[in-house]
Amino acid sequence: MTEADRLLSPDLPHPSRQELVLTAVLFALSDPARLEIVRQLAGGAVEMANCHLITPDVPKSTKSHHMKVLREAGVLRNEAAGRGRLLSLRLEDLEARFPGLIPAVLAAAPEG
Repeated sequence: MTEADRLLSPDLPHPSRQELVLTAVLFALSDPARLEIVRQLAGGAVEMANCHLITPDVPKSTKSHHMKVLREAGVLRNEAAGRGRLLSLRLEDLEARFPGLIPAVLAAAPEG
């Protein structure tokens, strides 16, 4: 795949299960807005357009940044779905690498 093809591809890079790093996952979960996104995704996949942050007036660029941090840490999967994007929590991969982490974090964190 050429660089131009990669830039135009609707597929975004995601780390494999073996590439998940605890410190990166914990960093991604350390922000209240990102934690709220994970809480929403714990109930099932959500279209990116329907995934809301704690405060609705957050710029689109900030929302995109949060999604990128979560995706690059391996917390969520962001896949093309028609003209939009579908977000899903990588709970199976996270449980395989760090058993009990996501349920413990979600149980301990205050709801936004």
